[in-house]
Amino acid sequence: MNKRGAGPKFKVLDVRPKLERGEHPFREIMEAVAQLAPGEGLALLTPFLPSPLIERLQADGFQSRPERQSDGSWRTFFWRD
Repeated sequence: MNKRGAGPKFKVLDVRPKLERGEHPFREIMEAVAQLAPGEGLALLTPFLPSPLIERLQADGFQSRPERQSDGSWRTFFWRD
């Protein structure tokens, strides 16, 4: 993800099942982000583009890269340089 060669190792968090049940995954996402070690990032799987979360984490110093998946869901990568 960065220009210096090897990028971060991403932990995957799939919040689609929680959202399908009508639950809010914000706390779980923020806990996962807080537990990231240096050199780690988060790959978040969602059924929609998580624009407010992208803005929130960018304000906290994270880079992001959303990717639309073939099934219409989104995989959004978050990391710090």
